Amino acid sequence: MTITGPSDRHVRAAADHLGLPLTDAGVAAVRADIAPIIELLGGLDALAEPLPPVRYPRTPGHRPAPADDPYNGWAVRTDIAGAASGPLAGHRIAVKDTVGVAGVPMTAGSATLQGFAPDFDATIVTRILDAGGNLAGKANCEYFCYGAGSHTSANGPVRNPWDPARTAGGSSSGSAVLVASGAVPMAVGGDQGGSIRVPAAHCGIYGLKPTHGLVPYTGVMPVDPSIDHVGPMTATVADNALLLDVLAGPDGLDPRQVGVRKGDYLGAVTGGVKGLRVGLLTEGFGQPLAEPGVERLVRSAADRLAAAGATVVEVSVPEHRTMMNVWAAIILEGTVQVAMHGNGAWTGITGLNPTALMRAHSAWRHRAHLLSEPIKTGLIAGHYLREVYGGVYYAKAQNLVRAARQAYDTALNDVDVLALPTVPFVAPPLPVGTSRAEMSAPGFDPVVNTAPFDCTGHPALSVPCGLSEGLPAGLMLVGRHWDEATLYRAAGVLERSGDWREWRSDAVAPHRP
Repeated sequence: MTITGPSDRHVRAAADHLGLPLTDAGVAAVRADIAPIIELLGGLDALAEPLPPVRYPRTPGHRPAPADDPYNGWAVRTDIAGAASGPLAGHRIAVKDTVGVAGVPMTAGSATLQGFAPDFDATIVTRILDAGGNLAGKANCEYFCYGAGSHTSANGPVRNPWDPARTAGGSSSGSAVLVASGAVPMAVGGDQGGSIRVPAAHCGIYGLKPTHGLVPYTGVMPVDPSIDHVGPMTATVADNALLLDVLAGPDGLDPRQVGVRKGDYLGAVTGGVKGLRVGLLTEGFGQPLAEPGVERLVRSAADRLAAAGATVVEVSVPEHRTMMNVWAAIILEGTVQVAMHGNGAWTGITGLNPTALMRAHSAWRHRAHLLSEPIKTGLIAGHYLREVYGGVYYAKAQNLVRAARQAYDTALNDVDVLALPTVPFVAPPLPVGTSRAEMSAPGFDPVVNTAPFDCTGHPALSVPCGLSEGLPAGLMLVGRHWDEATLYRAAGVLERSGDWREWRSDAVAPHRP
């Protein structure tokens, strides 16, 4: 790339956008003033960026034939062998198609990034390979991660292995499907509003959104740095803890990582829950569209924790019911400013900027007609909020996050874990039409319980807790910051208490207040 100075048209357009009156003579004067600045910036073109080395050989991989990918979980199949030994030796792992793998195509579920391949591995990819893991490929995801369904990817709908006519949940849809279908035992997903936990609940696997900053986000396509998370999605609790142990810890490149504290995750899985205090979050039940079968299964799981030695009580955090207002402002304006206008970066970052991704992603402006309907709606809404209200709603939402974080922390002073439904209902059907309304479904309904904890940064683990009308339901366990180990204690007890597929909502007694 070689930088050039602005034309008269560029100067005029910028001035009009900023409300700066300029005569024709003024335009020429501004161009002359800018010329030496452009000359200075041109010196950057000759300087090489300090990118992490790519140490493990690979090929670009391939997109599998439909017969080899019945649920459309794969974006790209690869076979990248890591170190000869390590804690992940013998494990095949998929990563969401927002995670950078050098030389392997990355689209983030979009049509506008087709043809792009990153020039360095995300930190978590390097850690997986250094630990002996085999990178089996990239998992399909929703278009730029914008959606809790599984039908917006430019690669086509991702189908739920429990019922291919139903959504797998989003946006880490492919990661959940590959684990649930047995294609891989482990995957990595991303989560800005529930994108790990929603598909984990709908597909019947374990999905952890770690404490904000515990796992480095370097090399992963961002949405908004205040809510960006990546974490493990697995078939067992032990595998979840094992993968988190490999992924977690500071990398010195991600400014989201402040005061990181790792725990003994694997040891916690067998730790038991005797003396553990579990708080059923009152406001997490009775949500809009909540299904009684799902809520019965969640309460039944809490009963099993009590039978294993935990104390279970009801806990109220009224702020939980207003957090969707807060999250909506952050996700709408954050997506516009960082993911789209910022091309995947934001001002003030002192870590590793993905400049190759930024150059490729900036082409969306010339292909905007290819964007998904939810992205188009979100872009217009976010742009409107920023232009008309000057970013005040985003700023106020971030102010309110502090109060909500304190409210959850206060509840977690009295209990060790909060428990509530991950998603209040089981996986809904995939859209059968292509209207704007159908393609925009299911909206924000699936994330009413998950999105609050992206804002506050608390760790949250979705645990499969039974079948309602033949489809998986998820229990979400939420803990104190940096205390993923306690979540694994509780999840390990539930896993050992019996096969969750045998726990059925019609066999569970209704809750009596």
